[in-house]
Amino acid sequence: MARRLIAKSLIGLLLSSKPGPSSRLTASRSVTYMPSPGEGVPRVVTLIPGDGIGPYVTDAVEQVMKAMHAPVLFEKYDIRGDMKSVPEEVITSIKKNKVCLKGGLHTPVGGGVNSLNVQLRKELDLYASLVNCCNLPGLPTRHENVDIVVIRENTEGEYSGLEHEVVPGVVESLKVITKFCSERIALYAFEYANLNNRKKVTAVHKANIMKLADGLFLESCREVAKRYPGIEYNEIIVDNCCMQLVSKPEQFDVMVTPNLYGNLVANTAAGIAGGTGFMPGGNVGADHAIFEQGASAGNVGNIKILDQKKANPVALLLSSAMMLRHLLFPSFADRLENAVKGVILEGKCRTKDLGGDSTTQEVVDAVIAALD
Repeated sequence: MARRLIAKSLIGLLLSSKPGPSSRLTASRSVTYMPSPGEGVPRVVTLIPGDGIGPYVTDAVEQVMKAMHAPVLFEKYDIRGDMKSVPEEVITSIKKNKVCLKGGLHTPVGGGVNSLNVQLRKELDLYASLVNCCNLPGLPTRHENVDIVVIRENTEGEYSGLEHEVVPGVVESLKVITKFCSERIALYAFEYANLNNRKKVTAVHKANIMKLADGLFLESCREVAKRYPGIEYNEIIVDNCCMQLVSKPEQFDVMVTPNLYGNLVANTAAGIAGGTGFMPGGNVGADHAIFEQGASAGNVGNIKILDQKKANPVALLLSSAMMLRHLLFPSFADRLENAVKGVILEGKCRTKDLGGDSTTQEVVDAVIAALD
């Protein structure tokens, strides 16, 4: 009888107590991905260091990839934003490798020089831009619980590049919106929401003024939304969207936008979530993908940052984690992302834009030390 009572009390204690380290570890060791034979073969990725801080932050990625023994080989090309066009060998490399990692390319203001960033998107039909704007643990911000994904149409709209001078002093710039491009970006946004357990998609527009162009975009979004009854769909005018972003950003989940609005909304959301220095992003099409810093504001840095070698590598490191998942290397992606977030949470190694005074190399060394 006494043995039975002791056994019952021990069982009750085990059931009521919190799991120890070993049981938590066992619970976390779940099978998350079973590769097909051959999927572990190293993948070749086109690397464009870019301008300004680009070579510093892409070098940071190379160091961390090497430390992880990630199955990625880089094929590097040095191009600058002031070139007239992207060299043909770079386009050929991306088409062959399917995936590219890119630092910032500076686009001169005015002067008739085309943006190489836009050229890459059009040449490779990278029609979807994705920027994930979210709070990182350990970084205080004005707003909490921000986790916004901005999905932007990347190939038309105001970025169509159709401008001409009608008569001296009068310039006409055309905004092109097509049903085909609007439908496929809406479909990508809803597919993303469905695959990532997101609950709501918000279409951003100015159809109250541009009734035909933005009206066509909204019509396409509404048609696609009908195929996903489990995902909430709503619409918001772009100026009201900006006001709502800075006052109640937590209300947004996935946002789908035409080209220009997406650029503005993504940079605004990034600033609200803590800054552009740690927002990952990428551009994807049916056949190719380019990963880069998500929000574009200041992505080539300034002379002072370059001289002090204090460029923030976090955004491109997190974009590299997105790239590793895209390449079907999820465990490497998890290790990289967890290490970066661990360094940010610890707070000892942060660049100036995140409230610290560390150099790029000091952050890289901390991330490598934090790899599990």
